[in-house]
Amino acid sequence: MNIRSTQIILTLVLLLFSPPSTPSQNGGGHILFGDFKVDESKANGIKPLSFDVILYTTGGDLIARQTVGNNSRYRFTDVPSGDYELVVEVESSEIARIHLMLNETFKTDIRRDIELEWRENPIGSNKKAGITSAQAYHRTSTSEKRFAKAETAIDEKKYSEALDLMLQVLNEDGNDYEAWTELGTVYLMQQDAGKAESAYERSCEVNPSFFQSFFNLGKLRMSQRRFDAAIEPLEQSLKLRPNSAQANNLLGEAYLQLQKGSKAVVYLNEALRLDPEGMAPVHLRLAKLYNAAGMKSKAAEEYEEFLKKRPDYPGRKALEQYITDNRKQ
Repeated sequence: MNIRSTQIILTLVLLLFSPPSTPSQNGGGHILFGDFKVDESKANGIKPLSFDVILYTTGGDLIARQTVGNNSRYRFTDVPSGDYELVVEVESSEIARIHLMLNETFKTDIRRDIELEWRENPIGSNKKAGITSAQAYHRTSTSEKRFAKAETAIDEKKYSEALDLMLQVLNEDGNDYEAWTELGTVYLMQQDAGKAESAYERSCEVNPSFFQSFFNLGKLRMSQRRFDAAIEPLEQSLKLRPNSAQANNLLGEAYLQLQKGSKAVVYLNEALRLDPEGMAPVHLRLAKLYNAAGMKSKAAEEYEEFLKKRPDYPGRKALEQYITDNRKQ
């Protein structure tokens, strides 16, 4: 998606409701879908033409992504049961995050509708627009068309076509950091992690101020359990966007895996502060850390906070027993 300048920021009104699921056959993955609506009645300026709906595991692994328009529908197929983060982005900027827990026994259709509200930046506000022009990259008209076609191909999972188009864009201009980042994602979808990493690294070199390339690079290395190597790009991504809950979460997880608990706690707690609901599973990671350190009452507190946010958690009884046994008297 091209990054364009706009004077609009977001005020989110997020409505998630779950009509009864439609039972189907046992085995296989679920179909996750829903209506996507954006109330633009309070915005008189430029409005986004499209949105990216992205499905991640709670560990940050990319499952799938789609580009949708307002008043349309997103749809992900073959999604196994588990914990997920459903993220909405506009021009590479995250605007909403929804935690989903899919624990149906049988393959089924699962509906999660999303409603957002788009508002203009209030007059006199000192807040910056949610999307800035600093990340805009200007291409020739030919490259612009190729880039747009490549993104459409990615959305349609035509990765060979997208790869060819992105390479044509980069052959014309090797400094197109957005294209390098998208190229990395295409390689990742083709299960070529080595080339994906090289593309992300190239994007970081070309533009050291582009959040997405550093974040993607760190996330890729995390998925490979290369925690030491993930630290540097994740730290850089946070310098560029300190209020990214997901980047704080991943960096905290990297330090946790490296058994650097004191550092992990800082970033994990910051992720929770920035997104208390969406990052609720972080309480479980903190509880595990405190339990390993013998701080069982602190672990119990984290489990309590988690259950407040996820009362339907399948393992609730076990956590409640832990809380009862270890709550500070």
